[in-house]
Amino acid sequence: MDIAAISFPLFGGGFILDPPAYFTIFGFRIFFYGIFITLGFALAAVYLIKRSDVIGLTSDNVLDLIIMAVPAGLIGARLYYALFNFEHYFTPGNFSNILSIRDGGLAVYGGIIMSGIVYVIYSRMKKVPIGNLLDAAGFGLFIGQAVGRWGNFFNREAFGVETAAPWRMGFIFENSTYIPSLGKTFEAGVPSYFHPTFLYEMLWNAAGLLMMHIFSKKLKTKYPGQYFLFYVAWYGLGRFMIEGLRVDSLFIPGTGIRVSQALALVSCLAAVALLIIFKLRKVGAATNPPAEETA
Repeated sequence: MDIAAISFPLFGGGFILDPPAYFTIFGFRIFFYGIFITLGFALAAVYLIKRSDVIGLTSDNVLDLIIMAVPAGLIGARLYYALFNFEHYFTPGNFSNILSIRDGGLAVYGGIIMSGIVYVIYSRMKKVPIGNLLDAAGFGLFIGQAVGRWGNFFNREAFGVETAAPWRMGFIFENSTYIPSLGKTFEAGVPSYFHPTFLYEMLWNAAGLLMMHIFSKKLKTKYPGQYFLFYVAWYGLGRFMIEGLRVDSLFIPGTGIRVSQALALVSCLAAVALLIIFKLRKVGAATNPPAEETA
């Protein structure tokens, strides 16, 4: 999608940005999208190493997880995206497209699923409770996604439907551009205004991380996996709402159902249900201690 400039009317008509999607070193393109993803992983690693005691892991555990989960997450994100764009990737002559990651096409839920599989394998190999590993994933995903979403800004992607909201984001297209999900062609050189959904998700994830950080500082963790369940519930709720605004959603073939929106709703409800169940079990155990045996 050829977009020349980005504006935010909330900051005045003269606030126009035209950030490059990449820069070149020795003839090789370095995309800012990849830089932000890498930065997100790096910041997550630093945070988790500093707070490894809170989630019951060692710094070595954290480094192992980063080394294993990063490539697994990228592979899973790519395969998930490709599966729901089947004709473009899995038809004769198109198989090589799967490897063209630089052209875009990653889906966060695929990365989470594949990383989860790696965590289960690591848990069994190292005899580390899976709940502790998932808690680390919850903190790390909040950080990685909050930072990584800025890559969407540089790529001019992951934006939403048209809006007149004060915080709207303006695009100036270089060429006439047709957006299938909107059924509309946008003229070249004429500002068009959309929801900055990448920004919504960044702020949502940052808020989730802040709440989880404060909770882990002020209150004692009740059980391994608690933070991960909060992550799934919070992220799922936000993604369900935000995904409905996006113009680039993946759909279940033959339906009008957005894949990520459906998965977000199901995962959010499941996580909330488990949080309630575990809470009630803890309350029940505290109020009804086991009776002492008598001789």
